[in-house]
Amino acid sequence: MLEMRPNCECCDKDLDPSGNEARICSFECTFCAACADETLKGKCPNCGGALFVRPSRAPALLAKFPASTARKVKPQGCKAA
Repeated sequence: MLEMRPNCECCDKDLDPSGNEARICSFECTFCAACADETLKGKCPNCGGALFVRPSRAPALLAKFPASTARKVKPQGCKAA
């Protein structure tokens, strides 16, 4: 099951687990669409993998399987890999 991290690792923007703005790599590194597309050019700065739209979780299932509340942020921001 996806961890559904709550924020962008680059800019710390909140990301809705039922929305489609989050981008993730195969290790679930999580970024907002703006950082993923503009700053990172679709490539994860942590592992070098491709970033894809994170699947959303249906609101009814969020109550049973809530998104993570643990925030990860790069203090220095992000640079393209």
